[in-house]
Amino acid sequence: MDTLFRNSRRKLSQGLIFWREVGEGTPVIFLHGAWNDSSQWISVMKSLSQDFHCFSLDLLGFGESENPNIHHSIDLQVECLSEFLQAVKLEKVYLVGHSLGGWVAASYALKYSEKVDGVVLLAPEGVEIQGQEEYCRKMRRLLNYPPLVVKLLRSLSPLTKILGWYEKIAQDLQLRQELSPYPIACQLLFKRKQAEIEAELLQKRLYMIEVPVFILQGSQDTPDALAKSRVYAQLTPKVELKMIAHAANDLPESCAEVVAVDIREFIKGN
Repeated sequence: MDTLFRNSRRKLSQGLIFWREVGEGTPVIFLHGAWNDSSQWISVMKSLSQDFHCFSLDLLGFGESENPNIHHSIDLQVECLSEFLQAVKLEKVYLVGHSLGGWVAASYALKYSEKVDGVVLLAPEGVEIQGQEEYCRKMRRLLNYPPLVVKLLRSLSPLTKILGWYEKIAQDLQLRQELSPYPIACQLLFKRKQAEIEAELLQKRLYMIEVPVFILQGSQDTPDALAKSRVYAQLTPKVELKMIAHAANDLPESCAEVVAVDIREFIKGN
């Protein structure tokens, strides 16, 4: 029998929020990654719907949620999540966040610990690692290229091949094209002022997380992703880190059954 999802929308103070919902019981909130929307959790939610009441939101500015003309921040996403949970009358929940969603989930748990039973983080963003500031500057430059510069670089491909620059330029332009459908993720991760991004990073506050935290990390993910999960694991008090062998950066899709089993065991054990 097909799992019946309910799609809903609710107007919050900052904009319209879209979410998918399925199941009954203990409420579990799923927050998607930077380059995704709520649909990335469908397979995981199908597996968990017999045990839990699952909600998967499109974060503000993503997917079918509204993208208001305001300054986006992690704290804004946290407040939207808080307002959403009040609107649907959920007093205490489990949070599951991937990548950017993990950053939002951990930030929410820090600010509203009394409303959280536990947190599952999959390859979370939101902590500082070596070389990150330089990487952010590079991404900011790449994403801020005017269209004329992009067109010029593409037109100069015969010259860049001769100079040995073609492959690197082609990779950068391909990455820029892949990230362009996610302007709010680009803004949150790269395009804000560096001081503002750093003010929302969590490494100096993780010791204050009071709820149990379970981290899932693909062993074949990027070195940066592995480093960030280790920072979370080293600095968070009630934490367990599990490495998933042979998995990369798309755990909710490529390892949905494994992820669902691990989430179920974590919630049942708390």
